Amino acid sequence: MNIDSSLWAYFINAGIVVKLVLLFLVGASIASWTYILQRSLYIKDIRHTTNQFENRFWSGGDLSEMYANSQQQKSSLQGMEAIFLAGFKEFLRLHKQACVTAEEMMEGAKRAMRVAQMREQDKLELHLPLLATVGSTSPYVGLFGTVWGIMLSFRALAHAQQATLTMVAPGIAEALVATAMGLFAAIPAIIAYNRYATEIGRLLNRFDAFQDEFANILFRQAQQKLS
Repeated sequence: MNIDSSLWAYFINAGIVVKLVLLFLVGASIASWTYILQRSLYIKDIRHTTNQFENRFWSGGDLSEMYANSQQQKSSLQGMEAIFLAGFKEFLRLHKQACVTAEEMMEGAKRAMRVAQMREQDKLELHLPLLATVGSTSPYVGLFGTVWGIMLSFRALAHAQQATLTMVAPGIAEALVATAMGLFAAIPAIIAYNRYATEIGRLLNRFDAFQDEFANILFRQAQQKLS
């Protein structure tokens, strides 16, 4: 007897529950791959713009000029430059006020930079929970489909006069496709989640280091105003 071993044949011959499981896993896989590619491009872009801004910042250019340029592009700013703009904007606002100490200027600038970094972190981590969910739950969803399919296969054998491997094998093979699909959806999602979480952590460490270094520069400027 010739058995069509294609995935489509397995899907057509599977029960309704297994079909729903397979459709769910295919949808989860498509969604995870969509966000994997989207996150890859976005994080690559953030890393590129951060490198460019760091080179400009540490080249010794005038901060006021850099701030003016950032203000003109504030609607499209992202990453480290957005943090710089928020911190320097608050610093300049407090710098113009009378009776403001250097410590108050620094506290305001640091607070503005922390808020800006939180917004950037939210953008970086967008869709990562979905990847984590797909990676952690897909194998169990696939296993559920497999267990259900095997239960139906053995239940069908109860009405047979003589059980043979030929009767059991096709049903079990169809059921195991659900586990395979679960792993197919989960493995890329887990790999991508771990990779992006590591890259985001490195970017956030760079942002933290920049905030500390930039705060020292602003503190020196604040002291010059008051001296």
